[in-house]
This record gives sequence, C-alpha cells and structure tokens, in this order.
Amino acid sequence: MKELDTIAAISTPMGEGAIAIVRVSGTEAVAAVDAIYKGKEKLRNVPTHTIHYGHLVNPETKETVEEVMVSVMRAPRTFTREDIVEINCHGGIVSVNRVLELVLEQKDVRLAEPGEFTKRAFLNGRIDLSQAEAVMDLIRAKTDRAMNVALTQMEGKLSRLIQSLRQELIETIASVEVNIDYPEYDAEEMTNQLILEKASLVMGQLDALLQTAKQGKILREGLKTAIIGRPNVGKSSLLNNFVHENKAIVTDIPGTTRDVIEEYVNVRGVPLQLIDTAGIRETEDVVEKIGVERSKQKVKEADLVLFVVNYNEPLTEEDKSLFETIEDRETIVVVNKTDLEQKISLEALRALVGNRTIITTSMVTEQGMDELEQAIRTLFFKGEVEAGDLTYVSNARHVALLKQAKAALQEAMNASEAGMPIDLVQIDITRTWQLLGEIIGDAVSEDLINQLFSQFCLGK
Repeated sequence: MKELDTIAAISTPMGEGAIAIVRVSGTEAVAAVDAIYKGKEKLRNVPTHTIHYGHLVNPETKETVEEVMVSVMRAPRTFTREDIVEINCHGGIVSVNRVLELVLEQKDVRLAEPGEFTKRAFLNGRIDLSQAEAVMDLIRAKTDRAMNVALTQMEGKLSRLIQSLRQELIETIASVEVNIDYPEYDAEEMTNQLILEKASLVMGQLDALLQTAKQGKILREGLKTAIIGRPNVGKSSLLNNFVHENKAIVTDIPGTTRDVIEEYVNVRGVPLQLIDTAGIRETEDVVEKIGVERSKQKVKEADLVLFVVNYNEPLTEEDKSLFETIEDRETIVVVNKTDLEQKISLEALRALVGNRTIITTSMVTEQGMDELEQAIRTLFFKGEVEAGDLTYVSNARHVALLKQAKAALQEAMNASEAGMPIDLVQIDITRTWQLLGEIIGDAVSEDLINQLFSQFCLGK
C-alpha cells in the first residue's frame, strides 16, 4: 500500500536561492495542497498543467506561511503518472522547510523516500529501469559529454537496443518451441546452424556495447588521475593550472603537500578526478610519511597517472624507482619547468619510460597544457566520435549483466557447434534473454529496485 500514498519532498537543493520547489505526488496531491492554498480559485477546479499565484495559509491559525506559485499537473501526463502539484516558494532554508512541514501536516501525505518519485515513474510504466538510472547520471554529470550520454539513455536509446536484442532472442526461442511442440506443422526448421547465425548477430551487438563500457564509466564517474613525482617537481602547480585556481599550496620547500588533494575538472569533455599526491620519497617526518602512504594507495586506484619530472634536474634514482611502481598503469610523462635551464636528459627519460607519451610543460608560462589535455583525451577517447553517435554503457550494473548475458550466449553457441539438441541450447538462449531483461527492469527483484532507488537524492 506504500506505493499508493501521497508523498511530498523538497526537490531543489537546500540553501539560499531565488526559488525552491516542494513536489507532491499521489491521488491526494491536489486536495492536500488545496486545503492550505488561498488564491483566485480552488486548485481542484483549475485545468491541468497550469500555474497559479496565491498564498499558503495554516488552516488552524489562519497565518499566511508563504507567497507561492503552484503548478497543477494531473495524471497520467506527469513524471510519475500520478497527480503532481509543485509549490514554488522563496528559496530560503526556513521558507521551504515551513512549506514542506505544512504540506506534511495534511491528511494522507507523508515524506517521500530517496528516489521515490522516479521509482513511481518506473513502477507506473512511464520509464524502464535503465532510464530511471540515467536520471541520476544526468544529475551527477560533470561534463557536457557525460550529460549527453545520460540524456540519450534517459530518452531510451539503450532501452530500445536491449529490447531489439531481446526480440531477436525471443523469436529464436519461439521457433525452437514450435519445432519441439508442433513438429507436424510446416514451420521453418530451427537448425543449430540457424541458431548460431541468430546468436552471432546478438553477440556482435553485445561486444559493441561492452567496448563502450570503459569510456562510459569514465564519463559517468570521472577519470581517476593521480599526479605523482618527487617533491618539488611542480605537481601542485599542475593541479592549480588544471582547475584555474590556487587549490594547492605551492612553495620551493620539498614536502609542502602532505596529504592527498582531490578536485574534479573538465578536460575537453573528459571529467578528471584529479588527485595531487604528496611527493613520494623516504622521510622521517611522521605527518609527511602518512601522506606518502596515502599517495601510494591513490596511485593503485588511479585510471591514469601523470608522472611529473623536473626539466631543471637530471633524472634521479628516486625518479627511476618511482616509475617502476607505475609501470603497469596508463601513464603520461610530464617534463615540467621548461622555463628553467635544461638539465634532464630527454634520451635517458625516453629509455626509462619507453613508448609512453612525453609532454613538456611550464606552469609559469602555461606552455604545454593544451598538448597535455589533448593527450589525455586521445588516450581514452580515440578519434572524434561524439556521444550521440554511440550507445554508451556507463552503469556498472549494466556492464555486469551484459557480461553475464554474453557468457550465457557463448554457452548456447558452443552447444550448437557441438551438435547438442536444440531444446538444451534453448536454455542458454532463454537465460541470455532474461539477463538482458534485468537491465531494463523486465525481470528484477523488489530488493534490487529498492536498493537502486535508495541511492537517489531526496525529492527526485
């Protein structure tokens, strides 16, 4: 019965602002707000999808609580496919909380759980599960490109592709069933060869989707990028240059950065989670030693390492031993301080780092930053394919299900090639169809639904 309750929540960020919105959804939404609204006419009589000026009044004390604009939207043409009322009030913390409290005092209205509005949109059939998850991706998008990917998924691009693949599989399953149950009919014989052809088509699409998973994950979560190097080679200056702000303290004293500093930046459409690490070296300073250990841990978690060395100093044993710790990571080498006299041997550096990209920079003159940004983008997004040209998979749950579906389909193909009876092959094809259905929510448990929507913000 919980899904039938009328729910309310603040749908805008808390804090000072021009406008805040309290959203109410459910069968009693219009009646509940009408009981506290005073305007030109009663909300129950106004046309759907209209907005009205008035005041909210406490029905017991007759005190005016707020000056408001109230939008009335009636089912089914709403986000939740229920009646929705949105109260636009002044954006102060006290103001919006007073409005919410007054709404919650009305009969049959309760506070919404995190993500419950979007959950109702899913349960009422307005969107599928992958589209619902894309709503949160859209909210959390840190670049235009990430936002475009979330928009295409929210509009159903991934859903339509998954439904198309499931249709191919269900047609194959149906043909198998016809041949098993009604052999006397002149149906197309579903041979192992034909099963292989159908399965190969679907397998190709699954492979194409999984190939976008790495890029999709980066667009969704950001590219974890660790800036490492010996003390005083310019790591903090590089971070400051990326964010165009003095986030990290910069001095000539080695060991100035004693802890990990993290910041998100947009580098040519790629969201970078920049991590400025403490200079990694042997030290007796207790605080600096803790920073060095944290830096080493961050390097292990990083998708990309920017290895910074000093143009004004020869390569040291510390540089060489530090590089050995990141040999298995995606790495771009940054030779910094080119505004000073060259003392490093670029030939020796090339011999050390192999075929990894080397970019020369000066944080003083900002020389080399364009080349560095382009190198980062090229490393993870080769070519100029725009987000709208591909169906990106950016959700870890989707990736896991696609991998399981691919494995099940491979089992079916292996069984077909081995000449197994087609009714046994059908089991793996059906399993593939079910796994793809979990992506869009056609076959998913209530516990998983509750877990997914609990990650949403309150009011969404």
